[in-house]
Amino acid sequence: MFNWLFDYQKRYLKKIKPIIEKINSLEAKFEKLSNLEIKDTTSKFKERIANGESLDDLLPEIFALVRESSKRTLGQRHFDVQMIAGVAMHQGKIAQMLTGEGKTLAATLPAFLNCLTGKGVHIVTVNDYLAQRDAVWMGQIYDALGAKVACLVHEAAFLYDPKYQKERLEELDKERDLLGGFKVIKSFLKPVSRKEAYRADIIYGTNHEFGFDYLREHMVYDLNQEIQRDLYFAIIDEIDSILIDEARTPLIITQPDVKSSKYYQEFAKIVAYLKEDQDYEIDEKLRSVSITPKGLRKVEKMLGVDNLYSFKNFHLVHYLDEALRAYALFKKDRDYVVKNNEVIIVDEFTGRLMYGRRFSGGLHQAIEAKEGLVPKAEAKILGTITLQNYFKKYQKLAGMTGTAIQAAEEFDKIYNLDVICIPPNKPMIRVDLPDLVFLTKEIKFKKIVEKIKECFEKGQPVLVGTRSIEVNEHLSWLLSQSGIPHQVLNAKNHEKEGAIIAQAGKKGAITVATNMAGRGVDIILGGNPPDPKEAEEIKKLGGLFVLGTERHESRRIDDQLRGRSGRQGDPGTTQFYLSLEDDLLRIFGGEKIKNLVKKLNLPEEEPISSRFITKVIEEAQKKVEGMNFDIRKHTLEYDQVLELQREAFYKKRKEILKETNFFEFLEKIIKKISQNLESYFPSKETLTNFLVNLGIEEKGNNNLKGFILEFFEKKFQSIEDINQKIKIISLSILDFLWSKHLEDLEALKESVRIRAYGAKDPLSEYKIEAKKLWQGFFDNFEFLLFQAFFGLKENDTEIFTETKNSPQISYQPKGKKKIGRNDPCPCGSGKKYKHCCGRNEA
Repeated sequence: MFNWLFDYQKRYLKKIKPIIEKINSLEAKFEKLSNLEIKDTTSKFKERIANGESLDDLLPEIFALVRESSKRTLGQRHFDVQMIAGVAMHQGKIAQMLTGEGKTLAATLPAFLNCLTGKGVHIVTVNDYLAQRDAVWMGQIYDALGAKVACLVHEAAFLYDPKYQKERLEELDKERDLLGGFKVIKSFLKPVSRKEAYRADIIYGTNHEFGFDYLREHMVYDLNQEIQRDLYFAIIDEIDSILIDEARTPLIITQPDVKSSKYYQEFAKIVAYLKEDQDYEIDEKLRSVSITPKGLRKVEKMLGVDNLYSFKNFHLVHYLDEALRAYALFKKDRDYVVKNNEVIIVDEFTGRLMYGRRFSGGLHQAIEAKEGLVPKAEAKILGTITLQNYFKKYQKLAGMTGTAIQAAEEFDKIYNLDVICIPPNKPMIRVDLPDLVFLTKEIKFKKIVEKIKECFEKGQPVLVGTRSIEVNEHLSWLLSQSGIPHQVLNAKNHEKEGAIIAQAGKKGAITVATNMAGRGVDIILGGNPPDPKEAEEIKKLGGLFVLGTERHESRRIDDQLRGRSGRQGDPGTTQFYLSLEDDLLRIFGGEKIKNLVKKLNLPEEEPISSRFITKVIEEAQKKVEGMNFDIRKHTLEYDQVLELQREAFYKKRKEILKETNFFEFLEKIIKKISQNLESYFPSKETLTNFLVNLGIEEKGNNNLKGFILEFFEKKFQSIEDINQKIKIISLSILDFLWSKHLEDLEALKESVRIRAYGAKDPLSEYKIEAKKLWQGFFDNFEFLLFQAFFGLKENDTEIFTETKNSPQISYQPKGKKKIGRNDPCPCGSGKKYKHCCGRNEA
């Protein structure tokens, strides 16, 4: 495979060489233009595109123009290799670039070229900080070209606006905080509505912000509430992190449903008394936990029940399962943190807090109960989509990262994306030392502290990578005990990220960081802005030393940590310090490693140097990567079943949003149902009651349809603002049915797993049953709307509510209390009204 890939890369680079030569030949021409002429040139390009010229034809001129803007605003000239990356991304490919090669700057080329079509270009980042940083940093280039730049972050949106800044960037330079702290960044960002942000030419934001906005877009009750434009072109930074690592978990939007059960708190107390290997067993490879017969008897005794799995007690099994998972598998300061009496998920790949996200299926409530918090209300699903299916909706997709080639096959199969390895501007001279493996964690950390002290004493900066906040804080304590000054970076102090990273390349700097420092972080020797004299001293000391305290499950994430060192031809060294007690080796190495260690009979503090150990580590990572690929494949396969249904639902919802003549819309439905009333009503009695309520005496089927249609026409004409009312009722019924359908599908996923024991394929079973559940969806909608219309009162405003058995329309008189700005938004986003649908209200 890799031989073929290598040949493909060579052919590709040879093919686009003339394009790069053409761009370079235009440089002198654009250097002569004034700043005003550059903006005028942009307007002319837009006209040429509107008149039919292709982006490919204009690419050399536009790339040369962007390069000139960058030289004038940032003092940075795009290298030829960045131009190559820009061409690759414009063509819908993934550009693999080494750390420090300027991915962020390279992305300005295809982003600006494609925004000239008048359609918004989305640049997807791995976190809010980078979205803001890049919008401001690259915003200077775009602004000089006459393009508008926006960024989306959690519960906020901004436009880059140089006039909005409180102080000039040159003055802030003196504080050595260049684009490092939020104080600097936010001085350029003007708060705007999300709708206004989406009207910008280029929008920076995280995958979660774009994805959740897409789901919310299909929950609005008025076309004016729509904020996104058509999904045109997305450039994904750290594309392997977003489209692969994070793609195991779908995006799910929910709203509180019913009061959370007291059972979560009760079971949190019960499982605390259970003992591992006696009462429950953990499968660390599969990350699952199961109760033993002995443990089950203990639980039943504490609950005072004879049989937990009997029909009357079966509902309790769910609470036991979730309580056990929360207690045995999910660790504080690794999988989540508790902050301001709230459980916040920690992203295992980036080390960042995932505000607003909750574990599904009751797990989050179980963790809240475990931590002594009152479990929040359980949620009902309003919308869901996998990242794979969301990003495949863009007309064009591209990306950039330093570690894509290992996942080239998955990018090709799932997203139809090619990976292009971009040659570095300067040769990479970093030294990656072999792993050091120790017997125990205690010895490993002792040796880590010794190595850090050695580097500190000679002035070599060190970046220490840890997999969790727990280890991060433990190592910080050990360094403090040894009197070694250092900085700590984790999700708990993320607001200091910019300032810490800006100083991480200075002489003698020791930075202990979680995966937050593994992607998108540029550590510059001598600090940021750099001190040239100091930078040279550090180079003589060997550059930045990156020390990994544990191997990650994915080799790509290890490579990302290594990639913080050796930028742009700088020297650097990397090395991982491991122990046989590390999870990866303990779980997947097992008895083989233990037997090897016994044979070697090494001194306790001697590192184990063995090709066998290295091979075990590689095999372990491959196993986990394989398992994670299966999870992603499994997630996508199930979502593919839903995708067709989701598209049909969204299409119907959009038709209703755009509908202006609800008389014809309703008339078709009423004619259809009136034609065969008896098939819709469960019994003749209910049909009779319906007709009596309408004041219609049954006069035989021949005349019934005519009477109902006549009644419909009179009623429709008599109700004030009828079109708006029917629109709201229709959308409410649709949303109710969709939410129920999603819940049914979630329950179906659980039930089909059991069928595997009967030698049946769960996915095939899911497809069959999901199709059955979907049949009649729109028939149910039409009948519920039929009932709702005939129950509508003339001078009432309707609100759709849910009862235990079926949806109904309840009534609230006009003049109802206005929604407060701090009240929960009625759209179900979970946000305050002022931050959601009420954002544009004065």
